[in-house]
Amino acid sequence: MAFDEDLADRIRELLSEQRGVTEKKMFGGLAFLIGGNMAIAASGQGGALVRVDPGQTDRLVETTPAEAALMHGRPMQGWLRVESNDLRTKRRLEKWVKLGSAYASSLPPKKK
Repeated sequence: MAFDEDLADRIRELLSEQRGVTEKKMFGGLAFLIGGNMAIAASGQGGALVRVDPGQTDRLVETTPAEAALMHGRPMQGWLRVESNDLRTKRRLEKWVKLGSAYASSLPPKKK
């Protein structure tokens, strides 16, 4: 499955004022990075993959429709999967873009 280009365009628009944003094809989707750190991606599996503070993972899974992203069948702290249905409105998507960009911005920039 290819990533949702409409979702990628909507994420791009929400990040248009953010400094240091780059795009990179990763994980079968299109990732948006800040300072070289992934913030959010239009996932190749549908929906979005969002990077958050690992300490917030359990709370966000309990209080939102997000699920912990799985890698090799194991949940990954700090990585959330949000289904397309939960990203339909600008307000809903904006919440995840803000969470992902805030965390990516808090990390030291990666060296090129």
